[in-house]
Amino acid sequence: MLSTTDSVNGTPIRLTDERWSHIVEEHNEIAGLRYEILETITAPERVLEGTGGEHLAVREYEPGKWLVAVYREFEDDGFIITAFWTRRRASLDRRVQLWP
Repeated sequence: MLSTTDSVNGTPIRLTDERWSHIVEEHNEIAGLRYEILETITAPERVLEGTGGEHLAVREYEPGKWLVAVYREFEDDGFIITAFWTRRRASLDRRVQLWP
């Protein structure tokens, strides 16, 4: 089932079945959080720059625990690459902030 949400830039971002399978296979703690991943892209606390041109949407869901949704955005659309939990705020803070 293809899911789509809009980034903070208003760009449609796709979550394909293939990417969803990758996410839950590599990060089984994310299973059942499809909606939260989409929500993180639509309404992040901040968007950070990745190392290869990707964006990292970040949202804190529990105190000290952030959901990171990694996606690539083009002019007209984009797609989710992966998602994961992190407690390593310092590693997030070292990245370039793209939004807000």
